Amino acid sequence: MINIKDFFKKLDCAKVISNEIDYSEYVALDLSSNNTELIKYKLETAQDYEKFIQNHLDSNNAQIAYGGYKETRNLYKRSTVFKNEVSDERNIHIGLDLWINEAAPIYAALDGKIHSFQNNTALGDYGPVIILEHTIDGYTFHTLYGHLSEESLVGKEVGQIVKKGELIANLGLPPTNGDYAPHLHFQIIIDMEGKKGDYAGVSSLNTIEFYTENCPDPNWLLKIF
Repeated sequence: MINIKDFFKKLDCAKVISNEIDYSEYVALDLSSNNTELIKYKLETAQDYEKFIQNHLDSNNAQIAYGGYKETRNLYKRSTVFKNEVSDERNIHIGLDLWINEAAPIYAALDGKIHSFQNNTALGDYGPVIILEHTIDGYTFHTLYGHLSEESLVGKEVGQIVKKGELIANLGLPPTNGDYAPHLHFQIIIDMEGKKGDYAGVSSLNTIEFYTENCPDPNWLLKIF
């Protein structure tokens, strides 16, 4: 049986955002509900988060902020996508976010093909998203790139071949990107469960065990920290 962690850690992947920026210019960002610093800033709008994140980058002499895997967050409470009367509240993030306040270029992590793409337009959703399918050493999995620009979907075709490090998109800006401060939501998905153009990026407490297995830590692949 394949050891998932070892499998992803041995892969040599491309940087998925602004590939000219070295990982030494990245800084961790904590947006969890346990971060009491967030309370005093009264972060509500995409613009509030943009200012907060830019201040964090500037104060750390960094260009990209990263974090969020299995992080419990309050920022999803504004959207019925994550909290409504018929389902459990989803507030545990199961991708890795890469924050940069510009329409940065996005690259394929590995060789593969386009599995699906779609513009998910609800408030707090992905906005435009591209999902790639990869098969390496007989093992198939997927990478998801969320919060893109609408232009990133133009000319895309299901089954289209992409190469590691190939430019596949640009970040979207609010409100197109789900109305967030600009960032890439990067996620590994083993089994797409028949879904196309969309896959949960936030889990409830009741489903986190399943999603931890089906969506392993993206940093095993990216190796940022």
